[in-house]
Amino acid sequence: KIGSDILKKGGNAFDAMVAIELALAVVHPKAGNIGGGGFMIYRLNNGEIGSLDYREQAPLAAHKDMYLDSLGNVIPGLSEKGVLSVGVPGTIDGILTAHKRFGKLSLPDLINPAIELSKNGYPLTEYHAKYVNDFQKQLKAHTRYEHEYIVKDSAFKKGDIIKRPELAETLTRVRDSGRAGFYEGKTAEYIVDEMQAQGGIITLEDLKTYQAKWRDPISFDYKEYKVTSMSPPSSGGVCLAQILKMVEDKPLKDYGFHSPEAIQTMIEAERRAYADRAEFLGDPDFIQVPLNELLDDQYLKDRMSNFSLEKATKSSDVGHGEITVLQESMETTHYSIVDADGNAVSVTTTLNSNFGSKVMVKGAGFFLNNEMDDFSAKPGVPNLYGLVGNKANAIAPKKRMLSSMTPTIVEKDGKLFMVVGTPGGSTIITSVFQTILNVTQFDMGMQEAVNAPRFHHQWLPDIVAFEPNGFDAEIIKAIEAKGYITNQERMPIIGKVDAILVLPDGTLEGGADPRGDDFASGF
Repeated sequence: KIGSDILKKGGNAFDAMVAIELALAVVHPKAGNIGGGGFMIYRLNNGEIGSLDYREQAPLAAHKDMYLDSLGNVIPGLSEKGVLSVGVPGTIDGILTAHKRFGKLSLPDLINPAIELSKNGYPLTEYHAKYVNDFQKQLKAHTRYEHEYIVKDSAFKKGDIIKRPELAETLTRVRDSGRAGFYEGKTAEYIVDEMQAQGGIITLEDLKTYQAKWRDPISFDYKEYKVTSMSPPSSGGVCLAQILKMVEDKPLKDYGFHSPEAIQTMIEAERRAYADRAEFLGDPDFIQVPLNELLDDQYLKDRMSNFSLEKATKSSDVGHGEITVLQESMETTHYSIVDADGNAVSVTTTLNSNFGSKVMVKGAGFFLNNEMDDFSAKPGVPNLYGLVGNKANAIAPKKRMLSSMTPTIVEKDGKLFMVVGTPGGSTIITSVFQTILNVTQFDMGMQEAVNAPRFHHQWLPDIVAFEPNGFDAEIIKAIEAKGYITNQERMPIIGKVDAILVLPDGTLEGGADPRGDDFASGF
């Protein structure tokens, strides 16, 4: 609602981005944030496209062995919780950078709604009350004070009002002083005090020198569509391009929606893209990412040359040698915006896992991320979400960790067609891929495409995850008969897609994922 209110006032999509990002930081603290980071893809109404990287980065004192013991083994949990798991936050610099270039309304107009929301409080939904209760042990283990999300007398319940006075003060400093209201002065001092009190390594210099970066996005053609998505340090755009190109010449529509043949073809494209992700992708400011080679049509044709509908491909047959399996968090958040002038933004932002590091900054009132876990702590060792990484994603000072975030914009006939993205860690890429196919190949509307059951394969572990109760038993049996190992136990999520489709008459259809508290708002 805050975002649509900004549009009603004459603000544009970038103004709404600022307001929505900060409102989510207030009411969706397990993923919405000012202590994390994200990526934005945009398309202006004149057709200009671009992207903004405000991903977190490693502190100056970080090093490649910081999560290893004296024997060279990964210390369990050290990169996942507590102050050593925190990367330098990018969200505030990201939204202010976007606003400086494209915004219309004043910062007070955009930040005041979140300040008032923090002061007045908001009611917990049943979904969020459960999450806060479930994480009490972890939250208490990494906090120095009884903040608003610590249970005091009885467990949180639906309708409880949460007020966030410290966060209101932090947002007021950003409103009044801009970037310096977060990366310098009192807020920065609160962050560093938290670090020093608990043994962290982020310094005032880390905060002062952080900068969001404008980058060239990944743009490619898929059939009659032009798709634009995020470039490294996100793996999203590269993997999405690879997967769509690998299935482009396959008769998916003839196979039929969720037929064994269509599912198998999509699984095998996903498998190969995730294998390449693990080997080649990382921060392009630190390593040479072979983008042209990875997106070359002949290379991708060769990648699928050992695919057969007769049987499953072994993951070992498409890999690149020894490698680390990384577990990327499922808890991210996404929003898609199209304004009255036709400008579009697709934004994915995160703390990484639920409530990030679980560390609330005393005095400043917000959670810090645990994005350091998205680096490869050691090649060959899986992270929190089972993803694999290699030396390309090793830790280095000021380096940005690899991500799966896939904010995406699709055009058709030179016009805006779809704005799409999702949270979901390693399942983000496959969720965006399947949603795009649902519309472009299987003739679904936006909400139907978002609602449709999803499946996921990420090379390692060599398992196909299916959303429970979403697939006919005979379909699963047919897949298993080809040699696939399946898992229908409930994953935390396989995406929570939020998307906008531009209909032929120019009206907009929103698709809000029923898997969460997501909703679509327009006027």
